[in-house]
Amino acid sequence: MANVHLMDHPLIQHKVGVLRKTSTGSKEFRELVSEIAMLMCYEATRNLKLKEVEVETPLATTKIKQIDGKTLGIVPILRAGLGMVDGMLNLVPTAKVGHIGLYRDPDTLNPVEYYCKLPYDASKRELFVLDPMLATGGSASAAIQFIKDKGAKKIHFMCLIAAPEGMKRLQEEHPDVEIYIASLDEKLNEHGYIIPGLGDAGDRLYGTK
Repeated sequence: MANVHLMDHPLIQHKVGVLRKTSTGSKEFRELVSEIAMLMCYEATRNLKLKEVEVETPLATTKIKQIDGKTLGIVPILRAGLGMVDGMLNLVPTAKVGHIGLYRDPDTLNPVEYYCKLPYDASKRELFVLDPMLATGGSASAAIQFIKDKGAKKIHFMCLIAAPEGMKRLQEEHPDVEIYIASLDEKLNEHGYIIPGLGDAGDRLYGTK
């Protein structure tokens, strides 16, 4: 699993455990998703390139390191991916935010893009596609392909919970994409839900059914 990164930091694992509980309400659920995204962002950006620049401190001139060139782009898959955006922006407030929306065609069952708005310089940024759940992998794979078709070159995928089936599909269809997950769960059930999972992330984020 060369391009899969399992985030096993104790804080991430603890917060994912609280997310799973049926007793966790929408307010706490939203806060936890944001916090986990922030912690994952810290780990996932450790390979960003740096450059040295000269600055003035109150006492002297010195060289400091800062991120080189264009930084990040954040692209949540609507709607559940929105819950991860603020956590990442807390660490990288200069990141540009795009959005992508998909629905499943009732006849072909294939994902169809209904909305896609990316930063104008997306091809120069490292894009993080966000979705709390990676179940079958169909939506994530389609979203990444739509983004590639619009010129993006460096793409990462970040999710909280992944099923082996979805991870395998994403690896096969996009071997160039780095995948960051907080938990690799057991399997999908007959309805396509991740087991043990945490239910429908969108419903739990926004209190809908």
